[in-house]
Amino acid sequence: MELSEEDLALIQVLQTSPRLGWADAAKVLDVHATTLAARWERLKSSGTAWVTAHLAGDPQQMLLAFVAVDCEMNQREAVTAQLTAIPEIVTVEEAASHRDLMLTVITKTLEEFSEKVVARFKAIRGLTKYQISLCTRLHSSGDAWRLNILDKPQLATLRTLGNQAASGGSPAPAQLPASHLDLLPYLARDGRATAADIARGLGRRPATVQRQLNRVLGSGILLFRCEVAQGLSSYPVTCQWFANVPAGRHEEAAAAIRTISNVRLSASTTGPTNFVIIMWLHSLADVMTAELTLQQKVPGIDLVESVVMLSTVKRVGWLLNRDTTASGAVVHAGGLEMAG
Repeated sequence: MELSEEDLALIQVLQTSPRLGWADAAKVLDVHATTLAARWERLKSSGTAWVTAHLAGDPQQMLLAFVAVDCEMNQREAVTAQLTAIPEIVTVEEAASHRDLMLTVITKTLEEFSEKVVARFKAIRGLTKYQISLCTRLHSSGDAWRLNILDKPQLATLRTLGNQAASGGSPAPAQLPASHLDLLPYLARDGRATAADIARGLGRRPATVQRQLNRVLGSGILLFRCEVAQGLSSYPVTCQWFANVPAGRHEEAAAAIRTISNVRLSASTTGPTNFVIIMWLHSLADVMTAELTLQQKVPGIDLVESVVMLSTVKRVGWLLNRDTTASGAVVHAGGLEMAG
């Protein structure tokens, strides 16, 4: 399917405020709420767009790692399938470089990363080598990326509605109990799930789940994002750069990089290089343009290596079809299941 301007506008509204009610979305887009709800249902059911929630990956709270994997050529498909099934590996991409696969991993601790992820690498037949970069500071991530379809008045209305919603937030608890963490798989499958939806699945009272949901939403451990099939977004090319930024210049570099609209992720890391940047681009020709922009905006940056992705097999827990639409299958700590 092709995305209309109206579809793209709705997606950007949900990129900015993934759990915004249809009545409020109608104020932004000047379209009836029931029309927007039906439009969203069409986009979601076709796998064109979806809202999900995932662990934030903030290094101050948990561990975020980028792992490059090599595997035997005739075992690549089997290796990819086994890595995709590991819940802690949230994103799996096939790379057009000497690296076969690029993984993004989120775990609660370094110990959990070693036990639940690295230990499993050794048992995967055909996986020959891996290289790990640990994130020391996450500067920006995919939840902040926008389609840039909305006009200034629409953006202003959206900001006003977002500020009103944020003003009612409660202080984040230090740690969520297990009963609250039970909600996370439901929010991974549908980031717009209501307390009533989750209560039916858990067999709990809606009022109880509403209190728990409020605490989860206020905790800051989750990022909510509206994803779109990359092939339908006008940005079909993913490129990742491994770079070095002078010591003490990382925050300055991150601020400059945030002004580039194509950026999906920027992070400071350990390893052979100390900075990672990921962009979605219109075409391969834009790789060089992006590199020139980075060098202009971040004086002294050394772009050591660029890696173009051939395909994305899994993005923040969701398995994707070859055409980049969502298959409907979600991998979380409880296993693999279809999103409702």
